[in-house]
Amino acid sequence: MRIGFGYDAHRLTEGRKLILGGVDVPFEKGLLGHSDADVLLHAICDALLGAAGMGDIGSHFPDTDPAYKDISSSKLISHIQTLIKNNGLSIVNIDSTIVAQRPKLAEYIPLMTANIAKTLNLDTGQVNVKAKTEEGLGFTGTGEGIAAYAVALIQVRGER
Repeated sequence: MRIGFGYDAHRLTEGRKLILGGVDVPFEKGLLGHSDADVLLHAICDALLGAAGMGDIGSHFPDTDPAYKDISSSKLISHIQTLIKNNGLSIVNIDSTIVAQRPKLAEYIPLMTANIAKTLNLDTGQVNVKAKTEEGLGFTGTGEGIAAYAVALIQVRGER
């Protein structure tokens, strides 16, 4: 068994969609980034890559490469799932937390969970998504941005 940790943060800005966990969340602002800036999927990508000992999201999908401009992070995480599988590894579970003062995310969490599970070929019971506020503290608490944390447990196929 191997465990990995991931973190990501992006600034909120006008004129972009807010995509979290591959779900379009209605809000007046979206996240600024080279891709769709999905902080939740980016954190999960880093957790999976870390557990697999395969570097980080930036080494696989550099923000200097125009091929990844505005790309859906669902495509990135799907590619990482293929890398993991092709290296004889399998995902055991993922636990994640989105940190945002606004918007309220509770009603979107089941959609995010289902979307992540489907993209990674997992059961929904293997994916956990939570959302927290920071009670007005820090850049997430003041509404300047959104952050996400994730841990992933993977195993070598056949290992118990």
